[in-house]
Amino acid sequence: MPHPYPLREIALQAGVSEATVDRVLHGRGGVRASTQRQVTQAIADLDRQRDQVRLGGRRFLVDVVMQTPARFSSAVREALEAELPWLRPAVIRGRFHFRETGPAADLVDVLDGIRRRGSQGVILKAPDVPEVAAAARALTEVGIPVVTLVTDLPTSGRVAYVGIDNRSAGATAAYLVGQWLGAAAGDVLVTLSSGSFRGEEEREMGFRAALRAARPARELVVITESSGLDEPVGALVGAALAEHPGVRAVYSIGGGNVATLDAFAALGRECAAYIAHDLDGDNARLLRAGRLSAVLHHDLGADMRRACQVILQAHRALPGAIHTWPASIQVITPHNIPSTLPPALR
Repeated sequence: MPHPYPLREIALQAGVSEATVDRVLHGRGGVRASTQRQVTQAIADLDRQRDQVRLGGRRFLVDVVMQTPARFSSAVREALEAELPWLRPAVIRGRFHFRETGPAADLVDVLDGIRRRGSQGVILKAPDVPEVAAAARALTEVGIPVVTLVTDLPTSGRVAYVGIDNRSAGATAAYLVGQWLGAAAGDVLVTLSSGSFRGEEEREMGFRAALRAARPARELVVITESSGLDEPVGALVGAALAEHPGVRAVYSIGGGNVATLDAFAALGRECAAYIAHDLDGDNARLLRAGRLSAVLHHDLGADMRRACQVILQAHRALPGAIHTWPASIQVITPHNIPSTLPPALR
């Protein structure tokens, strides 16, 4: 496995010992397959962040821990790595711990491992459940600042939340659905990946409150616990549409939009308004094809820049008190898709 990096750099990136890295690189036995993948991934991360590896100065290693579909974690990784060269005066590198689904205990194990190995900060997207909040709190107690991203864990001791105002986003989606449907009858399907993500719950509450105040009255059909993955989303949406023939619009909070649209098509049903979140690769393609009405988007690069700045401020590497503010919500239609998108969004 050719590479230009010292063993200590690979070991630091992978979160394992130099001896383990040496065994993997030279094909010696006694190393678990998962550890081999960690080392391979670490070298790939270093390749993408090679300019950061070569720089001198005070170094910060930031761990990004996310439970989210791969389409979104890929966009976050790319957004962070695009910002790293501009985050001065410190030199920041990222380590990534991504998972699409699984029990909370697995996330706790990841956070506990980071606490044992050490880190200069954690950017976290995770369900708001007591055991994950406690693991995040344990990080802060040993001096590792935690910044929550997109969805908050307010009892975790995190130093800041970075992302949009989720209730406002839900209300914006309700306004748009109302404009598209107008005075025509029609109920609305709301899809969440999980009820344990606070940000998704707040979007649904904002949507419900705004739609309740509008006329005509519309029934909300809510599905959840799909992890935002196409296969479970498709099955849940298909069942919901069969049971609720009045559904004519969708507010997709948790993703799985390809599968949702396919379920409408399979039943020969029209979707008169479809509002989704985040301009990931799937959504950019669906928007260009006219299959989505609008995407509620925010600048991930700005989010990652702010998250890293907060971590630097927590270590007093940047001056000033820590202040955060909601990211701006952009309503993207097929007519105003940003002309320059990173590869993960094409």
